[in-house]
Amino acid sequence: MQAEIKGTTMPILEVSLNDGEEVISTHGELAWMTQSIQLSQRMSTGGPGGPGGGGGGFMQGLKRAVGGGGAFVTHYAGPGAITFAAKVPGHIMPVDIAPGQAYFVHRHGWLCGTPGIVPSVGLQHSFRGGMWGGDGFVLQKLEGQGRAWIELSGELTTYDLPPMQGLLVHPGHIGMFQGSVQFSVTRMPGIANAVFGDDGFHLVMLTGPGRVWLQSMPLPVLAHALARYLPHDERTTTQSAGAGAVGGIIGDMFRGN
Repeated sequence: MQAEIKGTTMPILEVSLNDGEEVISTHGELAWMTQSIQLSQRMSTGGPGGPGGGGGGFMQGLKRAVGGGGAFVTHYAGPGAITFAAKVPGHIMPVDIAPGQAYFVHRHGWLCGTPGIVPSVGLQHSFRGGMWGGDGFVLQKLEGQGRAWIELSGELTTYDLPPMQGLLVHPGHIGMFQGSVQFSVTRMPGIANAVFGDDGFHLVMLTGPGRVWLQSMPLPVLAHALARYLPHDERTTTQSAGAGAVGGIIGDMFRGN
């Protein structure tokens, strides 16, 4: 397998597969591919007996759906080439995951990976209304064994946090962090914030040891900034807000998002 990241502001990831090699992703991440690539969808992320495969079934699919992916994982088998593209200006970066390690990634950050990567839901925290709606703040958890490619929005900054050192971060700017980093939500009362509505202003405390990747242009913040310039249907907005997280998760499962 050969993988190359091309471009700058709107990068693409081009993966060349030999016969018998695979790459996996959630549904909808594909940009283009050669005619020889074979597609299949499964509940597991790897082959029977291999890393990430042979188990989990429905529950593993449900965890992926809660974490931001679909219940099924799409497998792309070689020989041939397949390309994944960034959705917004930013970066695509590879991460190598070893057994016993884990990385937490923002909900739609996992682009694709080798079959040994196991994606699931990592952390959930509920915020009432505002930018996060009924879905709250959800992270994906990537573990297993292999290489994953992550999409992060805008410019990137990394911090290597020593033990017990904390960093307060706006939730949307969290791109990814190592599993050794501790995570907690801190509410800052008394600060009016239109983004979070009546639930106050929230920051996330990330405590070392471990590495943290922060992104300068998270999609929810961008969407909130653009919302005032878009036409609104008040009835539709109210109904969507009332649906809550469960309805969104079930819908994602059937749509494969």
